[in-house]
Amino acid sequence: MLPGHSVVSVPDRRRAAQRSVLALTVLTCMGLFVPAAPAARLRVGDSAPSAVLTTLDGRRIATQDLLGRVVILTFWATWCSPCREELPLLSAYAAQHASEGLVVLAFSIDDPEQIDAVRRVAQSLSFPVGLMTENSAPGYGRIWRLPVNFTIGRDGRLVDNGWDDKQPVWTQERLERIVSPLLH
Repeated sequence: MLPGHSVVSVPDRRRAAQRSVLALTVLTCMGLFVPAAPAARLRVGDSAPSAVLTTLDGRRIATQDLLGRVVILTFWATWCSPCREELPLLSAYAAQHASEGLVVLAFSIDDPEQIDAVRRVAQSLSFPVGLMTENSAPGYGRIWRLPVNFTIGRDGRLVDNGWDDKQPVWTQERLERIVSPLLH
């Protein structure tokens, strides 16, 4: 045995591993540890993970129910400057192309205490909005960058992965390049 090293028996290693798993489970439940984001598994061309938006007025919209339509999931916040610039453009584009099967679902990551600010922004938008705390989109990973958007084709496959975008903010050019071809 080398100096400064000790021998650890198999049962001791097993107990240590069990304690580590228990500690990570407790920390995860407390929100203090975030496991590797499932977003790393997102691949353009694969089936898009499901997402469910419960709107500010209580409607429930699930991406699985939108097959046959082009869906944009947008994650934003009232305090995010690029989001405030992007949302009016996205709203106008969504209104212009709704008859072609475009649906935008907007997930605000604002805290519930900011609901009044979220409602003020939502009033000016042509698409449904909900608070992320009331919704489910686990397959898209922990939202750590804003804005971030994901586009799902009519066949339910991921067409654009927002985590891969160097310039993730929607511009007219980006919408024309990524979304418009899916509508025709």
